[in-house]
Amino acid sequence: MAIAIAKQDITGLILAGGRGSRMGGVDKGLQNHLGMPLAMHALMRLSPQVGHLMINANRNLGAYESFGIPVWPDALADYPGPLAGFLAGLEHCETPYLVTVPCDTPNFPENLVSRLAAVLVDHDADIAMASTTGAEGVQVQPVFCLMKATLMESLIRFTQSGQRKIDKWTAEHRCIEVPFDDEAAFFNANTTDELRQLQARHGG
Repeated sequence: MAIAIAKQDITGLILAGGRGSRMGGVDKGLQNHLGMPLAMHALMRLSPQVGHLMINANRNLGAYESFGIPVWPDALADYPGPLAGFLAGLEHCETPYLVTVPCDTPNFPENLVSRLAAVLVDHDADIAMASTTGAEGVQVQPVFCLMKATLMESLIRFTQSGQRKIDKWTAEHRCIEVPFDDEAAFFNANTTDELRQLQARHGG
């Protein structure tokens, strides 16, 4: 099967810019998971899937810079959410495509980017985002998102108008959902208990 988009044309962005409020305000991406920071797991998982990497973080920048890839804080103040991370990524993206993953989901699929890319190209879409099906039906995973870098101007306009909802912005563009079978791969550690659950799955 032909590669839909060359790896070198995709920059991977790890989103580690949140408040971590459900984990007591700690920096989630730096929490220890099986001997490494959560964000490092995401970096190692994403690295073989893309040509370039960077991190979006708003504190402890030195710790993230020690990972050896560029670190960019939100361009918008006051932790406004994932779209601020998307925007920081797009503003520094030098490839035609940007793909985002959160720092708190260390087991996301190893074929995440290739699947998103294949469907994006097949449907001539601007954005492809993962979805899973579980007990509660279809769950969109909007922070697992591949987008064209040309969407930067649109996102600047959207955020400057005070809007912050991912789905409202993506609805302005040709956005396609890509179903993944392994719901457990998208399990994220929002709380300390969920981090313990992740570790328990690995006997950690």
